[in-house]
Amino acid sequence: MTVQLDARPPVAPAPGNQRQSSGRLSRFDTRFSPYLYIAPFFLLFAVFGVYPLAYTFWVSLHDWDLLGTDHPFVGAENYTRLLADVDFWHALVNTLGIFVISTVPQLLAALWLANLLNRGLRARTGWRMAVLVPNVTSTAAVAIVFGVLFGREFGMVNWLLDLVGLDAIEWKSNRFASWVAISAMVDWRWTGYNALILLAAMQAIPRDLYEAAAIDGANRARQFWSVTVPLLKPTIIFCAIIATIGGLQLFTEPRMFHSGTNPIRGGPLRESQTLTMYMFENAFAPHYNFGYGSAVAWLLFALIAIVAAVNVLVLRRLGGGPGPRKGAAR
Repeated sequence: MTVQLDARPPVAPAPGNQRQSSGRLSRFDTRFSPYLYIAPFFLLFAVFGVYPLAYTFWVSLHDWDLLGTDHPFVGAENYTRLLADVDFWHALVNTLGIFVISTVPQLLAALWLANLLNRGLRARTGWRMAVLVPNVTSTAAVAIVFGVLFGREFGMVNWLLDLVGLDAIEWKSNRFASWVAISAMVDWRWTGYNALILLAAMQAIPRDLYEAAAIDGANRARQFWSVTVPLLKPTIIFCAIIATIGGLQLFTEPRMFHSGTNPIRGGPLRESQTLTMYMFENAFAPHYNFGYGSAVAWLLFALIAIVAAVNVLVLRRLGGGPGPRKGAAR
């Protein structure tokens, strides 16, 4: 008996089919893979950002006592009460005052420090690492040190004022003086951080521009204001936006600066109570009114959004590229 085997070789797919299949996969990868890469961030942001934000708004529409079980719906009553609350406006003025006093000197000092670090110094890496030491120092330790420096009786700042014949200042009981002390603490911590961001932007500026300016007779100061600062405008606005968000959410420094029976008030007369401290006071101890505290949080969010929008407009005006020329093809 004989067995016949089919010895025909397998048929290879046509080259055209392979090209079509690989082309479809390539188009699919190019079109959809970027969304897959960024999806984890948006998923985490939706869980830990969007949902808490929406839930906070929902809570702000209720009379939400953390110690109670019944949370009746009150609509916009918390917001109307908040806008008529004198302590809220007092905290808002404190927040804006500390923000202005701390942010403007901070950015100017960071710009000056970045310009120094951009020069040919010895051990430049060590100096650049040293400016970050205040940022990694414990906030509690910083507050303790600055609390001693600005002490009324034995503080070093008042001792220096006495040497030049000036009267001692009540740094913790005077409203404006407490703003200055807290702003000094904030500037000491964050100036080096902003300086390194500006330094990175400075190093990206082509050296040819400085050489051309030097050939034209510009000294270092002229080069700084005519070459460096105009090219740093986008980075300066970015640092201003970050400082704005952090300044309007200031909590730890004023909370640690004032010690006493109820430090969340920012002093006996709320000399330096910020919006975040006022929110914490109402949402948690001693009031436990979570709905009212959520309303404070949402108004703070609206304030930050408005200031950020203003910064974006300034960025487009100062840091944007040139528009289309007249007569250019569109």
